[in-house]
Amino acid sequence: MNFSIGRPPIPQFTVMDTGSSLLWVQCLPCNKCYQQFGPMFDPSKSSTYSDLSCNSQYCTYTPGGTCNLLRKCSYNLTYIDGVSSSGILARETLTFQTLDEGRISIPGTIFGCGRSNGKFHDSQLTGVFGLGFGKLSLVSQLASTFSYCIGNLHDPNYIHNKLVLGDGARIEGDSTPLEVINGHYYITLEGISVGERKLDIDPNLFKRKTHNRKHGGVVIDTGSPATWLVKPSFEALRDQVQALLDVWLTRSFWFNSWNLCYEGVISRDVVGFPAVTFHFADGADLVLDRESLFLQAWPNVFCMAVFPSFAVDDDIDTNLSVVGMMAQQNYNVAFDVSGKKVTFQRIDCQLLDD
Repeated sequence: MNFSIGRPPIPQFTVMDTGSSLLWVQCLPCNKCYQQFGPMFDPSKSSTYSDLSCNSQYCTYTPGGTCNLLRKCSYNLTYIDGVSSSGILARETLTFQTLDEGRISIPGTIFGCGRSNGKFHDSQLTGVFGLGFGKLSLVSQLASTFSYCIGNLHDPNYIHNKLVLGDGARIEGDSTPLEVINGHYYITLEGISVGERKLDIDPNLFKRKTHNRKHGGVVIDTGSPATWLVKPSFEALRDQVQALLDVWLTRSFWFNSWNLCYEGVISRDVVGFPAVTFHFADGADLVLDRESLFLQAWPNVFCMAVFPSFAVDDDIDTNLSVVGMMAQQNYNVAFDVSGKKVTFQRIDCQLLDD
């Protein structure tokens, strides 16, 4: 996600994440920061920056928030993959490109000024663009609709990925009901098919259970590259994929026992593999071709990019399924929060440039 922050504007390149709600970028002075490719944002050089005081109502919405010794509102975030950020909540002017290639500046936007950040392995990224519907997110601050289109997630030269906030969001295609709970986007998965064969999976596995501390359900999350399925549904998918690939490919056991990996190259050795389809409520389908289902882990080894939900620690919901970013490649995905729906439209993202 490209935008600029401050006056004068400093370019930012962040990962968009529908699984979290705070926008944060690395800031100077930095106590502990990962190396980033471009210049780091320095609030002292911006004429429009202001810290958020502890008296602000937004301070009560802060994840891991406290009031520091200077009476400023601090935050502390750790993501499931180990990426972390802590710093100060602030207001600043953000500048975005418009659909007609102009510019629009939005003053007073709440964001996290990250002073201690770690475990990002991509030096091009300057932070996280939270698209959840929490009180601090850009979606709840600015607009209740947004859409994004991602082409090849692993092609650094692909220039047609896009995110549209507000009225310009493209809400077209098949829709499925959306429920927003604690800022997360829940949708109803009803079944999975491999080719023409629908897998024998109990749809109740995907339902959210309000009587259990680990509620389960299915969320759509751009912050997770892979897809995670509650264990019995994962096993049904894995067994069918394995039955098809074992006929002509050799298994590779480089990784964990639950990884399904093979010797070979996706573009050469999985030609003709049947599409995997996720069936959602009200008839919306998400079709995963070979580039969305498999990941080239090594030059000569590829793996299925779908894993079983499992407990990293006791706070992780093992009943939760996550539709990750790879599964959404080559789709325009639109969220209409007020209309309570998500739409999927399979499309070449380049066609949306005009």
